[in-house]
Amino acid sequence: MNFLKNYKHPKNIRFESFKLALTEAYKRNHKILVETGVSRGRKKFWFFTKINWKDGMSTMIFSDFVKEVDGHMYSCDINNKNITNAKKFVKNNLNFITFINDDSLNFLNSLNQKIDFLYLDSLDAQVEGANEHQLNEIKIALPKLKKNSLILLDDKGAKTKLSASYLLDKNYKIINETNEQLLLSQ
Repeated sequence: MNFLKNYKHPKNIRFESFKLALTEAYKRNHKILVETGVSRGRKKFWFFTKINWKDGMSTMIFSDFVKEVDGHMYSCDINNKNITNAKKFVKNNLNFITFINDDSLNFLNSLNQKIDFLYLDSLDAQVEGANEHQLNEIKIALPKLKKNSLILLDDKGAKTKLSASYLLDKNYKIINETNEQLLLSQ
């Protein structure tokens, strides 16, 4: 998993969490990743989008992982412009990703695939209803998760309170916790 070194950037505050989660996913032989909310990057001038390390750039790191393990990733975002930007960041890995432009709840409802690794980051934490939205994502996705699956919740505290509590009630355990993220498994 040498690709991980490409993401160890001083501004990538989520790097250690992603590294631990993907190392665990590798040990569990995970092949199918699902991401709600793509890497948007940030605007530089009017026409150029660049990497925004403060957001972690999940789509990039996950796409490198599925390429490494010959897996597949489903990445959903409600904003088509975000998907267009994410595709630029992962242009060398597009064969390993299916992008879906839809609300994450609709996408998760229609997904006919068992999930190894679920990453939930579809609404920004400051958006009203983000907590409830993530909980609804969990409720929809839970029956689609494999027995040894991992769930990585982003924006800890700000939007994970309801979903983390729900998962803990369902006998999931927190296996890693940072200021930004929670990693859970059964």
